[in-house]
Amino acid sequence: MTTIDCRETHSAPHAISNFATRTVEKVAALFQAFKNRRAIYQLGEMSDIELADIGLRRSDLFFALESPATVDPTIRLSRLAAGNIREAAARCVS
Repeated sequence: MTTIDCRETHSAPHAISNFATRTVEKVAALFQAFKNRRAIYQLGEMSDIELADIGLRRSDLFFALESPATVDPTIRLSRLAAGNIREAAARCVS
């Protein structure tokens, strides 16, 4: 009997392509996080009443911006807004 040695070969162009794709995706995510961080700063220019209309508090903005610069702060902000809305709904007992 003979054994056939089958090894999977990885071609260099394929590995470079994967690396390039991952790099582009990371740069795009970083750019999106930067844009969203700027948008949160613009939300800071709104009045407290306007922020309350969209389910946010001014402290939520500060809390969301405490995340690292590489993390999209809008994810944290949307969770805070959802929690604020649930909390407000719980207070409204009819």
